[in-house]
Amino acid sequence: MGDMTNSDFYSKNQRNESSHGGEFGCTMEELRSLMELRGTEAVVKIKETYGDTEAICRRLKTSPVEGLPGTAPDLEKRKQIFGQNFIPPKKPKTFLQLVWEALQDVTLIILEIAAIISLGLSFYHPPGESNEGCATAQGGAEDEGEAEAGWIEGAAILLSVICVVLVTAFNDWSKEKQFRGLQSRIEQEQKFTVVRAGQVVQIPVAEIVVGDIAQVKYGDLLPADGLFIQGNDLKIDESSLTGESDQVRKSVDKDPMLLSGTHVMEGSGRMVVTAVGVNSQTGIIFTLLGAGGEEEEKKDKKGKMQDGNVDASQSKAKQQDGAAAMEMQPLKSAEGGDADDKKKANMHKKEKSVLQGKLTKLAVQIGKAGLVMSAITVIILVLYFTVDTFVVNKKPWLPECTPVYVQYFVKFFIIGVTVLVVAVPEGLPLAVTISLAYSVKKMMKDNNLVRHLDACETMGNATAICSDKTGTLTTNRMTVVQAYVGDVHYKEIPDPSSINAKTMELLVNAIAINSAYTTKILPPEKEGALPRQVGNKTECGLLGFVLDLKQDYEPVRSQMPEEKLYKVYTFNSVRKSMSTVIKLPDESFRMYSKGASEIVLKKCCKILNGAGDPRVFRPRDRDEMVKKVIEPMACDGLRTICVAYRDFPSSPEPDWDNENDILNDLTCICVVGIEDPVRPEVPEAIRKCQRAGITVRMVTGDNINTARAIAIKCGIIHPGEDFLCLEGKEFNRRIRNEKGEIEQERIDKIWPKLRVLARSSPTDKHTLVKGIIDSTHTEQRQVVAVTGDGTNDGPALKKADVGFAMGIAGTDVAKEASDIILTDDNFSSIVKAVMWGRNVYDSISKFLQFQLTVNVVAVIVAFTGACITQDSPLKAVQMLWVNLIMDTFASLALATEPPTETLLLRKPYGRNKPLISRTMMKNILGHAVYQLTLIFTLLFVGEKMFQIDSGRNAPLHSPPSEHYTIIFNTFVMMQLFNEINARKIHGERNVFDGIFRNPIFCTIVLGTFAIQIVIVQFGGKPFSCSPLQLDQWMWCIFIGLGELVWGQVIATIPTSRLKFLKEAGRLTQKEEIPEEELNEDVEEIDHAERELRRGQILWFRGLNRIQTQGLWPPPSSPSCQAHLLMPPFLT
Repeated sequence: MGDMTNSDFYSKNQRNESSHGGEFGCTMEELRSLMELRGTEAVVKIKETYGDTEAICRRLKTSPVEGLPGTAPDLEKRKQIFGQNFIPPKKPKTFLQLVWEALQDVTLIILEIAAIISLGLSFYHPPGESNEGCATAQGGAEDEGEAEAGWIEGAAILLSVICVVLVTAFNDWSKEKQFRGLQSRIEQEQKFTVVRAGQVVQIPVAEIVVGDIAQVKYGDLLPADGLFIQGNDLKIDESSLTGESDQVRKSVDKDPMLLSGTHVMEGSGRMVVTAVGVNSQTGIIFTLLGAGGEEEEKKDKKGKMQDGNVDASQSKAKQQDGAAAMEMQPLKSAEGGDADDKKKANMHKKEKSVLQGKLTKLAVQIGKAGLVMSAITVIILVLYFTVDTFVVNKKPWLPECTPVYVQYFVKFFIIGVTVLVVAVPEGLPLAVTISLAYSVKKMMKDNNLVRHLDACETMGNATAICSDKTGTLTTNRMTVVQAYVGDVHYKEIPDPSSINAKTMELLVNAIAINSAYTTKILPPEKEGALPRQVGNKTECGLLGFVLDLKQDYEPVRSQMPEEKLYKVYTFNSVRKSMSTVIKLPDESFRMYSKGASEIVLKKCCKILNGAGDPRVFRPRDRDEMVKKVIEPMACDGLRTICVAYRDFPSSPEPDWDNENDILNDLTCICVVGIEDPVRPEVPEAIRKCQRAGITVRMVTGDNINTARAIAIKCGIIHPGEDFLCLEGKEFNRRIRNEKGEIEQERIDKIWPKLRVLARSSPTDKHTLVKGIIDSTHTEQRQVVAVTGDGTNDGPALKKADVGFAMGIAGTDVAKEASDIILTDDNFSSIVKAVMWGRNVYDSISKFLQFQLTVNVVAVIVAFTGACITQDSPLKAVQMLWVNLIMDTFASLALATEPPTETLLLRKPYGRNKPLISRTMMKNILGHAVYQLTLIFTLLFVGEKMFQIDSGRNAPLHSPPSEHYTIIFNTFVMMQLFNEINARKIHGERNVFDGIFRNPIFCTIVLGTFAIQIVIVQFGGKPFSCSPLQLDQWMWCIFIGLGELVWGQVIATIPTSRLKFLKEAGRLTQKEEIPEEELNEDVEEIDHAERELRRGQILWFRGLNRIQTQGLWPPPSSPSCQAHLLMPPFLT
């Protein structure tokens, strides 16, 4: 079914529906049209057609309380009639489409043209060919047999082009497959809570059927359309569907419509599911997009993006953002063609990742150099040939000789293209891709689910981490350890007999009723383990307190079921408290309240004494209580929660919407201190971060004393250091001017010393992250990572360079806004992400060091060889083989090095450090000198050393010479051994360190060596190789081994002495970085396009192809490609 287009799927469902419509009281079509209505229209329609929502439940054969029976035949029948909660993905690109895309590469096209011209000319035997007058200065005419073999070079080039194309296409295909796999894995993990047969169960989103009773709560992303049947204070953010940013309050009598892809921002409730999959509101839009997608792509191809199209893709991006976490994800998973809506969806992402910016500039520079070199090579060859033939030897240009001359010019052209091919590091995009894809796969094992590829590499440059406290730094297993009840401060759980019965009853009721009924404490799974906490952890701690007092909360809840709660004020970041109103048997009302102690105590005017009677609680008493009870608890690192109540008369009924009056005049029952122990591995992880040059800051909603105590336990602050711990209010007072506007200079005075921000709101978190990122206070721009789990953390997660969402405690909205999901909610996994990020950067640097050495040597050899001997010592086919080793194999070998702890011993590279450091420059030039010296020695005196015929000045189509084969073989051997040198980039001596931990590397080096033997011994004419003797082989290997010795010599030269290299290292980088920081996004794209328009499109093309086809990060992602989108004229 996965291959079906959306429309097939839809029509199939339509057919099913018409044949089975009678089995339920309403058809799919009726439900669909009902869900298209909004607000009062919908209420009227429900009243007219069905009566009420309960009647709809009856028609759908479901119970609002018990849910569906959950039997297999019933579920199957519902899936057949109303469809599945699943949207079939677009077809993936076929292998042939990928091959066609790989063929679009400009360099390959040039090579193909050159090869075809070469082939055509080799088959054309003009009458003048035997004419003595045409023979050039390079030698006499060849005999017939050799002329016959002229086609081989062209054919061999074509063959190697086919190889490159197949390798690229296969890479793209396997990446696409991998990402689809990853995608479906994310989807399978997406669960939702429904009621079946009276039991609350979590099922995969795809299993939801029409008629299910789903429980919705704060932070959920709705997976299907439904009608609201009961709940409290439910507010929905429907901006993903309507574009309206205001939250919509839902109620049974005013607006019961709950739509898929929208976010629950507050409250909780139940809904009956009425439409799933392609019939839900999101599904309908997706179906339209699916149909419109191909046309859009066609328009795209022509590069005619009209304005209307842009709008469409904007709404599409919005839509994707909403529905992305649903089952509907695969639609956009591994598609390469959707590049334009990524551009829209991702405009909010900051500039390119550090590595991307550096690579882009470096590539443009290398591309320019390569073009210049190849042009000069061709010009010199052509000039030398014409001057030598027509001026020095005074040969006339005979018409019958034209084809012969043209053949020479084609040969020169091929040599020029070869120089270009070698100069352009085509393997770079491949290395980036492999390195990122490999890291992402491995990071899954380290509990990091990477949603956006570039986040992985950005993390290596992180300089600051703003972390939540609860659940990330602590275990999120709350237990009450101290309490203040009846005028007594108990330092441990009090004995139940010491608490007055009236107080005890109020306390148990206040905790049991005034908490989400989904929060429970279940018996442990294994014997001897701790009881399982389900739901909100703070509430679990309070329920645990009830159990510790030898009481039970279940009877209280069954006596007062959720449906009977009169009014609920759910917890949100503004109230910082939660209250529930119930109706007592005598028709009067009682409200139970709980929340942050200093906030709730301010609203208390009475407190229960030892006898369980309320006594007056004056501000003076409150200040004393804060000093004597709350501060000591907080200094022990405890969260303090106050539990209170208030009674209201039955008439007149209070105005429940006037919150300020209602949440006042409370009577305090007790204050408890809840401990959330620090995770044992966190202090060590934070120490590693600090050693690696990363500042960890804690941003929490907790009391400042609690936060400070935990920060000391974690090692975020050390007593005696110069640091700041601020509360949200104080932070805002310091950063705002008289007009209340935020000033960057004020933030700059605070953030460098700030370590703890307590009682902070989500806005404070966002302000802090933005302030640090925008700061010019330090020479390097700060790279900030943020952790978050709540819906309200979304803005900060999006603003940060890398957003981490919690996999367990995190809401769908937070996951949606994040770049990486921590599947174990553990801070130490962030340290792993830093290690992998730095490893990616180092892998690319290793590859560059290796690749550029090869490039420098090959280009100079081809260039000088061609200019001095009119023939490149390395033939086109050999160059392509060298390119293949250097690119594909080396990128595989060097990009899969596993990370080591030593990566955490250095500071982050930052944006201003050149990609090619001075040490790397020293290595590149040092090895290039060694290789060039030996190759030129072999080229000019090699025939004397080995007593063989010289290969220089050989005529056209002459057979391969041993001389040039030795040069080719030595060149490859030197590369092989230099690949081992390239494993270290910081000037380490032991290049073999940890080599056996990387089996891929060993396999590739040995494999390349084996293939090289085959090419030299049996490659013959196509590879321009002549078989070598054993002693000649030994010399080649010996010269190659010299690379390792030479590497030690280079390592001995202190880099600090080589001041002149600094310029060379900066050369690739100098202008690139400040611009990276100063420029806005758009200018940066323009800069890249300007460079592109000058024709240096070769390398870009490769990088782009790889990044846009396969490495599609999971949907709605601010991905690394946003800035590398192709200008229209290239697509």
